[in-house]
Amino acid sequence: MPADLAVIGLGHLGLPLARAATTAGIGTLGYDPDPRATALSCADGPLSATEFRRLLAAGFRTTTDPATLGRVRTAVICAPTPPREDRALDLTAVADAARVLAAQLRPHTTVILESTAYPGTTEEFLRPLLEAGSGLTAGRDFHLACAPARHDPGNRTHCYTNTPRVIGGLTPACTEAAATFYGRLTDKVVRARGPREAEMTKVLETNFRHVNIALVNEMAVLCHDLGVDLWDVIRCAETKPFGFQSFRPGPGVGGHTTPVDPNSRPAQGRSPAGRPPTPPLRLVELARDVNGRMPRYVIQRCAALLNEHGKSARGARILLLGVTYKPDTTDQTGSPAREIASHLRELGAHVTYHDPYVPHWQVQGRPVPRADSLYETAAAADLTVLLQAHRTYDLQGLSVKAQLLLDTRGATPAGAAHRL
Repeated sequence: MPADLAVIGLGHLGLPLARAATTAGIGTLGYDPDPRATALSCADGPLSATEFRRLLAAGFRTTTDPATLGRVRTAVICAPTPPREDRALDLTAVADAARVLAAQLRPHTTVILESTAYPGTTEEFLRPLLEAGSGLTAGRDFHLACAPARHDPGNRTHCYTNTPRVIGGLTPACTEAAATFYGRLTDKVVRARGPREAEMTKVLETNFRHVNIALVNEMAVLCHDLGVDLWDVIRCAETKPFGFQSFRPGPGVGGHTTPVDPNSRPAQGRSPAGRPPTPPLRLVELARDVNGRMPRYVIQRCAALLNEHGKSARGARILLLGVTYKPDTTDQTGSPAREIASHLRELGAHVTYHDPYVPHWQVQGRPVPRADSLYETAAAADLTVLLQAHRTYDLQGLSVKAQLLLDTRGATPAGAAHRL
């Protein structure tokens, strides 16, 4: 079928969009300058190899030829914006995608930004690149809008079609053009006042998650010190029908979206001169620090448990269960498992792992041995640490087999293991 949509960037955002659009009968073209991108993306978790083959069979096509971008009516930029060392979002891939698209951009095309970005990115960063490269004017010659992604890998309840999409266009006409497109993919479209409001919606959603996880992570440390069962506290608190939303602690916060403070934006993405500075988001920084300390706290708990049972971390056989950042997916992005494994090795522990979704695993360039026989390895290990509670794990059986089990997810039956 002829392509009506170009998805630029075939990663954790682009491939789910391509699947949803192809399923809806929209002729979809996936563009990525790196010919390995599709295979790498499948390996990282957005789609399995089987799902990707089905997508191709349904008519989805991939290309590295930018000329094909000039033949579509809608182009969606799904370029990654990973955090840099200074914690600012790296907008390089968005800029590269904009320049490639601009050279092929035709009048009446609808351009949409899905990538996580700072408020103002669509208007002040993306728009000038598109206009300079195409000679066209946004809002007059082509439509420009922001529709931040809301993809939740592994979520079996909220999928692409039943998750509302927020859309903010440069003009009302831009908003309607983008809304018409997403109306073919989702049950509900929410119109924001403009692209800044749409971008800030993503910032709020992302920071809400990190701040609340940080709160329960601090509560986990406090409750352990006081001898209080945090998991029972959460069970009781979540019965409140108003004013409370349940979050769970864990060994760290993974995923593709990191806490976002608009004040940390890189120089090329800053607002025009003359705009007054805004105060920093102090809670976001605190949440980042709290969550960033959790892998080391897990290490402390591991060492303390071993010591209580007359063993040392040096020379201990430690089995890590689940190394992905979410349960029941292959996606390892931002998973705390790597940092935990690295610190355990530094302490002299012999680390093995098991994960039904990860057949091979490396930490700092060194392979980590995989447990072929889960129960036998758990029985032989001095300590087993549950980092991700995949549905395939029989946690009751594991708690019986393991000599010593630390559950960082609160997923084991009460009293069956030591909990975070």
